Amino acid sequence: MPATSAPSRSRSLALGVLATGMLMTILDGSIVTVSMPAIQSDLGFTPAGLSWVVNAYLIAFGSLLLLAGRFGDLIGRRRMFLAGTGVFTAASLLAGVAASPGVLIAARFLQGVGSAMAAAVSLGILVTLFTEPRERAKAIAVFSFTGAAGASIGQVLGGVLTDALTWNWIFFINLPIGLATLLVALRALPTDRGPGLKTGGGADVLGALLVTAGLMAGIYAVVKIEEYGAASAHTLGLGALSLALLAGFVVRQARTANPLMPLRILRSRSVSGANLVQMLMVAALFSFQVLVALHLQKVLAYGAAETGLAMLPAAAVIGAVSLGVSARLNARFGERVVLLTGLALLMVMLGLLGRIPVHASYVADLLPVMLLAAGFGLALPALTSLGMSGAKEEDAGLASGLFNTTQQIGMALGIAVLSTLAAARTEALTEAGRPVAEALTAGHRLAFAVGTGLLVAAFVVAFTVLRQPKRDREATEDRVAMPVS
Repeated sequence: MPATSAPSRSRSLALGVLATGMLMTILDGSIVTVSMPAIQSDLGFTPAGLSWVVNAYLIAFGSLLLLAGRFGDLIGRRRMFLAGTGVFTAASLLAGVAASPGVLIAARFLQGVGSAMAAAVSLGILVTLFTEPRERAKAIAVFSFTGAAGASIGQVLGGVLTDALTWNWIFFINLPIGLATLLVALRALPTDRGPGLKTGGGADVLGALLVTAGLMAGIYAVVKIEEYGAASAHTLGLGALSLALLAGFVVRQARTANPLMPLRILRSRSVSGANLVQMLMVAALFSFQVLVALHLQKVLAYGAAETGLAMLPAAAVIGAVSLGVSARLNARFGERVVLLTGLALLMVMLGLLGRIPVHASYVADLLPVMLLAAGFGLALPALTSLGMSGAKEEDAGLASGLFNTTQQIGMALGIAVLSTLAAARTEALTEAGRPVAEALTAGHRLAFAVGTGLLVAAFVVAFTVLRQPKRDREATEDRVAMPVS
């Protein structure tokens, strides 16, 4: 049955499956952070080795999204989603029973592989299921909410599971969710048959190797900046290697008869502009998701569970906005206007954090910031709609993988750049004799200020590059006199 003719109930069930898959991916990226001390103590990780519990997942996930997205277009997106969910679930079991650092790191890498396979094609499946603009906007709002709120939920859940049980349960909890997702997905996701890997003379193996190796080298260089330094031979050498490999990939795609990533997709202003805006926005918002949590714990002495609960208002408003009003606002005013409004709210949010006092009051200084996170609930669904609107149906998986790839690159850049700036500022002030809390606050303020600058750049790109898709613009003009509700 074609996706466009699927009954409404079947499509809703499919949306639930895709959103659950995204939730598992996002949860797994954040739930582990609050359990790191327990993992280190139990398995005997060195401080340097412990970072690989996060880095192994990030490198595999970020570098394989583009490849998985294109392969999904060629062999079938449903098949790729099912395979990825299966790999992720099995790897979660391995991580939960890991008794040594090497086994846990290997399991985390495999989790990243599975997450990339499933996440890369999720948006591609969604946009082919929901073709009518208003329905698609609602579906993307639901999908975006699971990604936007998942990180905050993960921090709370990670603290609760670690305190109440053991760290192993942050991975075991994926087993029933993953198995249920697989069973429902078999029934709910529409069967699609891509042209196959041999279309046009076979899969572009060389292109696949170039892009995967280039992304792995680049992400590895970025996540290790804090350890080696931005100007070190390690960082510059791997960065140059990454650029050379990616440049070779682009040349290969321009010349081969069966490109892994047809360069036509980048000619769309919506696709290229939305991906650039997303990379800047995600890099900036790392300072909110991670540095606010660090500030609560290291400066204000919150516990792990308290930190997660303190950040719950952000998840709540993001959910309320993305699920409750974003689709109607997109239909009423257009995605571009809603995106710009969301970015403006986020600029105010990080601007306020750039002035946070050392002895901050949660109600007076932090709660308003949490509420302004509603801007993310406006920006992400609108940006997702714009980014996918320029892709043809045969490239939907590739566009989905590309959109997720730039998200991971933005996250890696945010981690590297903002963490390094904050740490350097804190270290300089500590060496100058300033109190630790004051030095930490100053470092965090600097990161928030740089994050604000990145959001300003994202706003400028969105304003100058992005345009409302023609079909959606015409629909918006037809509805311009309609009330929002």
